[in-house]
Amino acid sequence: MASLLVKPAGTAGKVHDITPRSAGWGYVGFSLYRLKAGETAQEDTGDREVILVLVEGKAEIAADGKSFGELGDRMDVFDRRPPHVVYAPNGSNWSAKATTDCTLAVCSAPGTGGHDAQVIGPAGIGTIERGKGANTRYIHNIAMEERDVADSLLVAEVYTPQGNWSSYPPHRHDEDDFPNMTYLEESYYHRINPSQGFGFQRVFTEDGSLDETMAVSNHDVVLVPRGHHPCGAPYGYEMYYLTVMASPRRAWRFKNHPDHDWIFQRDNKID
Repeated sequence: MASLLVKPAGTAGKVHDITPRSAGWGYVGFSLYRLKAGETAQEDTGDREVILVLVEGKAEIAADGKSFGELGDRMDVFDRRPPHVVYAPNGSNWSAKATTDCTLAVCSAPGTGGHDAQVIGPAGIGTIERGKGANTRYIHNIAMEERDVADSLLVAEVYTPQGNWSSYPPHRHDEDDFPNMTYLEESYYHRINPSQGFGFQRVFTEDGSLDETMAVSNHDVVLVPRGHHPCGAPYGYEMYYLTVMASPRRAWRFKNHPDHDWIFQRDNKID
């Protein structure tokens, strides 16, 4: 298995290019472009579907022969407004021309041709509050299973306030045992505010065969092939991450760590 912490390859152009082969798994791909105004990016999708997330900035985007014009109104990811998002099916292509400096995330997974190229956000993407106390975080469900906008991809954004935790209590989705659990690989693209800060993510299994704790910086990616994967944001630094999941079954079913599930049960107790 490749290192779970992937640093960006520079500060401009295609700074991440994570494929199933480079990650050592079977489904999730993640790329990131940091473009200056006037710069372009384009790719063929091959046998993979793609969800393009304008993390910040504006760009003219086209997919599968359809031009969607200039998209984007979130100039700083920490504005917290829902992002502009485009879907491109397998067997097609996409292009983006930055009209301002922009950050473009390219989420990919095997496609089956079940969806047409289209804009899938910000319309239809709301902000959901999850958790209690220092476990509170704010979520944009870009392409989770309640939205029929992809063949196999599951994509969401999460904002974790300073001093808080996310993907917590620790949970895993690494077994094909539907409806109790689904096998899902996952990548986390992290942003930190202010940008010089850091956060933490631990990826670990209950038997201890995998246990890595990583300090994550702005633009880092963490790979989660299996196990539990909580994140923490230190005081003074807000954390954002874009999570990408995929497997043959487009469903998110997980189990909390048995030692820590009491936190979930307490917080969700109905009086």
